[in-house]
Amino acid sequence: MSDVISRADMAEKYFKEGANCSQAVLAAYADELGISVEFAMRLASGFGGGVGRMREVCGAFSGVVLIENLRNGFTDHTDKEAKDACYARIQALASAFKEQSGANSIICRELLSGSGATSGGASEPRGKEYYKKRPCVELVRLAAEIAEKQ
Repeated sequence: MSDVISRADMAEKYFKEGANCSQAVLAAYADELGISVEFAMRLASGFGGGVGRMREVCGAFSGVVLIENLRNGFTDHTDKEAKDACYARIQALASAFKEQSGANSIICRELLSGSGATSGGASEPRGKEYYKKRPCVELVRLAAEIAEKQ
């Protein structure tokens, strides 16, 4: 049996240790991207809960975008071709996330519909009930798997 842990397993581990969804996904790729886990956690810190717990774009998906940006992002803001190519890659990643999540969405509030998750306010303690009613662990794993295929 191999001791190699998958990126999805790593992302789930970080999430279950208390990282937000975006932090968990990005941190699972920190070594590949040449950044520290600490920097990954800092960079992704505001994207959890659909950006600042506002339930907008899913933090796990935001983690995928951060990974793609660090791998292949453009730096010349005047290079229309590079910009268009980047946006096309992000759109393809969003399509994959929507399709594979089964929710046809990258919006946190839609992905968490029916789970009792609210916008803003204090975070909910993560215990057995939290993980039972929310698909966040599965979405974190999915995001890490999508990033792996790129």
